[in-house]
Amino acid sequence: MASNTFSQGAQVEHQKFGLGTVLSSSEERIVIKFDDHGEKKFVTNMVMGSLKKSDGSAPPKRRVRAGKR
Repeated sequence: MASNTFSQGAQVEHQKFGLGTVLSSSEERIVIKFDDHGEKKFVTNMVMGSLKKSDGSAPPKRRVRAGKR
């Protein structure tokens, strides 16, 4: 893996989309699932200036509640 890519599962912060988790990363493309904006795909070289590693842990998964019966 190139030094300018993030590993899968890394927590990152984007200037516009906020906190997210790296789903996949290569020299060409990076896919990130953002907490508030869903999954986004980027050209790695174009987005690296907007990303920084985040020390925050992944948000807790939301539990789906069953409907009333």
